[in-house]
Amino acid sequence: EAMIQHYGLQPGASILDVGCGKAFLLYEFTQALDGAEVAGIDISEYGIANAKEEVADQLRVGNATALPWPDDSFDFVYSITTLHNLKNFALHPALSEIQRVGRGPKHITVESYRNEAEKANLLYWQLTCRAFMMPAEWEFAFAQAGYDGDYGCIYFE
Repeated sequence: EAMIQHYGLQPGASILDVGCGKAFLLYEFTQALDGAEVAGIDISEYGIANAKEEVADQLRVGNATALPWPDDSFDFVYSITTLHNLKNFALHPALSEIQRVGRGPKHITVESYRNEAEKANLLYWQLTCRAFMMPAEWEFAFAQAGYDGDYGCIYFE
């Protein structure tokens, strides 16, 4: 509900989750926003196969670097704790794709670090992380890809 309010999403809004996993958040959007049209993509066949039954037919296995939707397809696109799992060379195409398919607001949450202690914690606790970057480096990657949405960072203090 907070995301709906913050981004001004209206009934019937189309919403894409890049890295949806089992699609719990997409399901919550369908419960909190009348007529929400949701879609999700995740690289995990297991996640998609075991996703929330109510939205499973709107999900597909795929990679963030090649989103299978036309330009400007979604009113809201988000990716939460996914993009840092890509190798650095895959970030630009993934960010460009998120920008391309979104016609409205966008939000990305990534894992990051602000100092060496947080970097060590990220290295030891986030086993799937491939893009180890400080916030300024993420901002550079966003700008290079033309991403104009919001972002947030998670830190392992």
